[in-house]
Amino acid sequence: MRRRKQMRRFVLAALFATFAFAASASAENYPSRPITIIVPFAAGGPSDAMTRILAERMKITLGETLLVENVTGAGGSIGVGRAVRSAPDGYTISFGHLGTHVANGAIYKLGYDLVTDLEPVALLPSNPMIIVSKNAVPAKSLKEFLAWLKAQPKPPTAGTAGAGSGSHIAGLYFENITGIKLQYVPYRGTAPAMNDLVAGQIDLIVDQTSNSIAQVRAGNIRAYAVTDDKRVESAADIPTVDEAGLPGFHMTLWSGLWVPKDTPKEIVAKLNAAVVDALNDPAVRKQLENLGLQMPPKNELTPEALGAWQKAEIAKWWPMIRDANVKVD
Repeated sequence: MRRRKQMRRFVLAALFATFAFAASASAENYPSRPITIIVPFAAGGPSDAMTRILAERMKITLGETLLVENVTGAGGSIGVGRAVRSAPDGYTISFGHLGTHVANGAIYKLGYDLVTDLEPVALLPSNPMIIVSKNAVPAKSLKEFLAWLKAQPKPPTAGTAGAGSGSHIAGLYFENITGIKLQYVPYRGTAPAMNDLVAGQIDLIVDQTSNSIAQVRAGNIRAYAVTDDKRVESAADIPTVDEAGLPGFHMTLWSGLWVPKDTPKEIVAKLNAAVVDALNDPAVRKQLENLGLQMPPKNELTPEALGAWQKAEIAKWWPMIRDANVKVD
């Protein structure tokens, strides 16, 4: 009996050693095939645009192609769920932001935990939001726009990328600050929501600056203010909410990359290094800044910094979202 137990321990130890060696070898040879980044929103939107810019540069560092897969639905939770259930080998990456990796945990029955089922890789550039309306709205300033919204006989229609998306959270925050009730119109991303705003089918979006700025410049929609205490360099003519008459309505939509839990730390480190290389590339920085994106500080580009920030944002936003009694249709 004793010899049998010793033999069992020996076999188990050998198996563990084999698995450890295989994982180490796998991490050492990583990557050896294309990597997929799952973007949980429609193609053509701000999340998709940022990911494609970064993916193109990351392949130089990693030596393999990075493919972008758009998996939409349920405020991005379907795409995140697919990433969570993927093999922890570094070949599937989850792109997400404040909506998908914070707010959704307070709204949806996810079937996964946003913190314990994912490993953070890197914080990405962030977006202050921007208050925009269809051109048919007669207001020319934020104060006039607020007065117009309050005067409407029915709640004005606000486009979102679904319950829990950045545009939805921003809308809830806007309601809290102004006391104006909005009727939310969910889309599979802010790109299709923007199409309807340009067409005059909805009244407004509290949107990511990177998604709206081109339409503002083209004169297709009207911008009133950015939700920050300083102006966006690429849109310096648009006032801040403090300047425009809605002080304190500050919100930044940050983004990040995650991989499934138990992904080897060596692989996480390689992916993090590729992100840092991309964000340090002057050409990439220029592309992202032209979209109105703001670079994260260098000391916040570690996996640990993203993990700490995500937890802090959960503590900040979950109470507000639950108080708003957000329902998923």
